[in-house]
Amino acid sequence: MYHFILNPVSRSGKSRKLWDTVIAPYLEAAGTPYAVHFSEKAGDITRLTAKIASEASDTPHRIVILGGDGTLDEALQGIPDLNRVVLGYIPIGSGNDFTRDMPIPRDPLKALRLILEAEGTTAVDIGTTAYADGTWHRFIVSSGIGFDAAVCEETNRSDMKGFLNRIGLGKLTYLGIALKQLFASRAVSCQIRLDDGEPVSVSRILFVAFMNHMYEGGGFKFAPSADYRDGMLDLCVVGDLPKALILVALPTAFLGKHYIFRGITPYRARKVEISTSTPLWVHTDGEVTRRSDHLTITCQKQALQMYI
Repeated sequence: MYHFILNPVSRSGKSRKLWDTVIAPYLEAAGTPYAVHFSEKAGDITRLTAKIASEASDTPHRIVILGGDGTLDEALQGIPDLNRVVLGYIPIGSGNDFTRDMPIPRDPLKALRLILEAEGTTAVDIGTTAYADGTWHRFIVSSGIGFDAAVCEETNRSDMKGFLNRIGLGKLTYLGIALKQLFASRAVSCQIRLDDGEPVSVSRILFVAFMNHMYEGGGFKFAPSADYRDGMLDLCVVGDLPKALILVALPTAFLGKHYIFRGITPYRARKVEISTSTPLWVHTDGEVTRRSDHLTITCQKQALQMYI
């Protein structure tokens, strides 16, 4: 039995139309046993995943998520034990950074076929961002603190985001807000501890990205050497360089060439502790809930089985 989870009104109702006209008819024609679960309000993806994953079963539950990176992130939070689930993913979001370095087709029907015809599964890394108060949040693509999280936070509540997504220009929202946040940002210092080593002091940061995958933010290749199965976090630390130069450097990140600029530094670690001189916005897979001045980020090697 496959459990399909989706938000029927996402992408202006396109996800429900895709289900009704493509996915469900294919499953029926193939005689595949399935159940479909539609979310109705915020938090439903997590609750639905938790309910399915908590049911008694002799074998791992097969759950298929239809959505974008944010939907996949919501589902992750609802899995009490990652060993009790095998996850499939049909990308229908606007960014889909998760699939940019994965052998998952962008075409929904091809992605479905990959899941149904898979001869086995692939184990992928899962990251966890933990806060000083003991709470934590999983991520599968990336987490970040500072500028990139502030852009996500404002973009997610922007009135223009939905409209521009409907007409295929959603990236304009991100670009406009990114420019605004860049020029509004102030100098913040931080200390970064890698795998319990000596702290690295950075006098000024714009942001720090903690990457499981190569891409975030709709195609920025912040971690060109990232491997989603190696148990390591690839860090992109954007530090002390003039804002005018940042405007030049950021576009090069689409090609993964941003490390030629002095002040942009890569690191690798299984565990990272970061303390900042003032609380900054934090994101996990583009989802933003709070500001923080202290984080512990860890990577669980090959913790989740997926159909890939």
